[in-house]
Amino acid sequence: MSDEDQRFETRAIHAGQEPDEETGALMTPIYANSTYVQDAPGDHRGYEYSRTGNPTRTDLEDNLASLEGGEFGRCFSSGMGAINTVMNLLESGDHVVAGNDVYGGTHRIFTQVYEEYDLEFDFVDTTDHAAVRDAMRDSTELVWVETPTNPLMNVNDIDALAAVAHEHDALCAVDNTFATPYLQRPLEHGADVVCHSLTKYLGGHSDLVAGALVTDDEDLDERLAFYQNSVGATPGPFDCFLVLRGTKSLGVRMDRHCENAQHLAEWLDAHDRVEHVFYPGLESHPDHELAAEQMDDFGGMLSFELDASLEEASEFVGETEVFTLAESLGGVESLIEQPAAMTHAAIPKEEREAAGLTDPLIRASIGIEHVDDLEADLQQAMDAVF
Repeated sequence: MSDEDQRFETRAIHAGQEPDEETGALMTPIYANSTYVQDAPGDHRGYEYSRTGNPTRTDLEDNLASLEGGEFGRCFSSGMGAINTVMNLLESGDHVVAGNDVYGGTHRIFTQVYEEYDLEFDFVDTTDHAAVRDAMRDSTELVWVETPTNPLMNVNDIDALAAVAHEHDALCAVDNTFATPYLQRPLEHGADVVCHSLTKYLGGHSDLVAGALVTDDEDLDERLAFYQNSVGATPGPFDCFLVLRGTKSLGVRMDRHCENAQHLAEWLDAHDRVEHVFYPGLESHPDHELAAEQMDDFGGMLSFELDASLEEASEFVGETEVFTLAESLGGVESLIEQPAAMTHAAIPKEEREAAGLTDPLIRASIGIEHVDDLEADLQQAMDAVF
């Protein structure tokens, strides 16, 4: 049976990987090499230097490409390394349209790094397709999409945004970190390239930092490969091995993440200390129908706005005991944070608030612990503050 005929869970365990021919080792070996023997000058056996290629990394890249339904995968030393590589495709004077509630690190590299190289950016509400179309220019080369967005959990219509990008001969890149390919596959909806922070759900255990890009376009992949090698933000074989371990259990983990998040979203939505819950699995979410159509489930991330001051919200996240106060997301353990003071602090306050990132907004990465313990922990933290 070919990879194309296999279900996701089967490909997660087997795609891109074969037992080692020499030893029969079932798991991909960790090829801890910087260089490789050549039979004659320029005559190598597929690998010459590990910045350019490493067998452990190749297996991971092939595995991720299969999971996203793409042909080509490229791995990086972090999610930001992957985003930076997409930006390397652009030239001075080019224009980018991005969401107005993107991840803080994405906003930072766009505005504080690449604006210095005379790239121009417009941050708009990407759920408003007319606003995206109005923001497009003759110089627009990229539409950058997150869905669901971080941290407001807006769901963007990939088909529609890709169509707008392509009408203007621009690329459409989708950050699929929150959904993972288990829940959403942007290439199926017209995206040109998919970005991941592998640090999150695909790694799944909060013990590595890595990133990836996947595409169907061979010419685009060749350009990405050039920058991957030339810039050198590549992961080591140990991290690649850990991500391969993580992808094997992605399906079963995501099922529990989604189940727990749905329960807690409904519980928080009924809580008298909560002003608003941002979770696409709630029927009250404005993008619920789109999420149900575009995603296979609603994910393990949610945000909620407390009826509280900045100080009370800060105290609340410090009182949790099962939830850990920490940045990042997507591990088996539940994490909680305050975006205005942590992950999105780099965004100017007026921009944050205009996008809906208020001071009492709390973001939670719902882990796979027992949901009753998670609910009880949030309640005791509220009791301690309020």
